[in-house]
Amino acid sequence: MSTASGDNKLAVLGSPRWAVATPEPGLLRRLGNLIRRVAVRSSARCRIRRGRLFVERLQPSAADKILDLGGGRGGYMAEIVPYRDNVTIADVDPAMLEAAARTYGFDTVRLDGSAKFPLPDRHYDLVFSSSVIEHITGPKELIFELLDDAQFDASARAAQANFAAEVRRIAKRYFVQTPYKYFPLEPHSFLPFLVVLLPRRWQVRLLDLAGRYWIKAVKPDFRLLTIKDMQALFPDAEIVLERYCGFVKSVVAIKT
Repeated sequence: MSTASGDNKLAVLGSPRWAVATPEPGLLRRLGNLIRRVAVRSSARCRIRRGRLFVERLQPSAADKILDLGGGRGGYMAEIVPYRDNVTIADVDPAMLEAAARTYGFDTVRLDGSAKFPLPDRHYDLVFSSSVIEHITGPKELIFELLDDAQFDASARAAQANFAAEVRRIAKRYFVQTPYKYFPLEPHSFLPFLVVLLPRRWQVRLLDLAGRYWIKAVKPDFRLLTIKDMQALFPDAEIVLERYCGFVKSVVAIKT
């Protein structure tokens, strides 16, 4: 697997908007740009380690049919494995899939958001999914209107359970990673993790307010998972913990 340094860190991250520095005049912008630089370095480093873990534990080869579930433009998978002909990128965004095919030559599968993936049972030797399952929380046209804690939690739990069951149905082996709920910094907003403990209504309002002034605007479509959650969703997998500065940063379900 290739490593990333310097400008390549952005390539590994898929050049997210939050990672692009803004003009620096003013204390707040300088602070924001400092946080961006630290975040780009740490996120890229963690993603590289995660890719190495995937290769070490699942030992993908050119003979394996590999699916990157929620793989977007395909840049992350292209950093992990050198293969092209045996890799498929699945996503809901047709523009990202077109970019994955054009840039890397990957096959693509368009997901339509339905409960059942348009894929046969045990069709793939390996399924890889990084930082996706926490965003599977129900129909996007409805989820932002759910301000009641119980309703949102019920929707998210059902959607995530279905996602996990579909992964287990289509994959012979799999690697599913998600950010850990209680890491000190909430990874989507870069706010303290206490934001995930707020009532849903307050959380939505806070993220909306932070998006106007903070360095990273996010939509409140995620439900972060615990270690017990991942154990329940993937009972046939080994649960591996990724750590950063001594803290559990993410949880990985690995079936070999």
